[in-house]
Amino acid sequence: MKTNEQYDEAVAQCRNTFLKKTADYGTSWRVYRTISVADQIYIKAKRIRTIQEKKDQKIEDGIKSEFEGMLNYSIIGLIQLDIQDETVEQLPVDQVEKLYNSKVAMAKQLMLDKNHDYGEAWREMSQESFIDLILAKLLRIKQIVANEGKTLVSEGIDANFYDILNYAAFALILIKEGKHVS
Repeated sequence: MKTNEQYDEAVAQCRNTFLKKTADYGTSWRVYRTISVADQIYIKAKRIRTIQEKKDQKIEDGIKSEFEGMLNYSIIGLIQLDIQDETVEQLPVDQVEKLYNSKVAMAKQLMLDKNHDYGEAWREMSQESFIDLILAKLLRIKQIVANEGKTLVSEGIDANFYDILNYAAFALILIKEGKHVS
């Protein structure tokens, strides 16, 4: 139950921020295309990698907030894949919350299934590995977009967003445990 509760706690903090920003800004993110969402996550992952390599930062927001942002942008990406109607620019906060919770539920079930098979190997991974995996997933998304969404044998864009979401949640759990820097 420990991972289950920790996952819920990590996501709850991200959801809280997401819904507050939705109340402030509306759903301005509805204009993002898949490539733009991937680029937003890329910027955050690249910043963490730069901080890791330089062991220094000048902007106050830390690594933790960047992982929270990647988790939230992954959910945006997943929601955008579902809502094909580009004319729907504004969504009410209660609908956004339902969509958010739906994507989290699917990601959490994926996490539980993978934890069963992999034995929570992520708990022994470095923060650097999470960033490298996220960057690789983003490159895959960009290639799938370049291929007009078509894959021969690989998972689609959604699977990569779900993996990024879960890697970010794992990183947040390990930060909270004091095993990774924040």
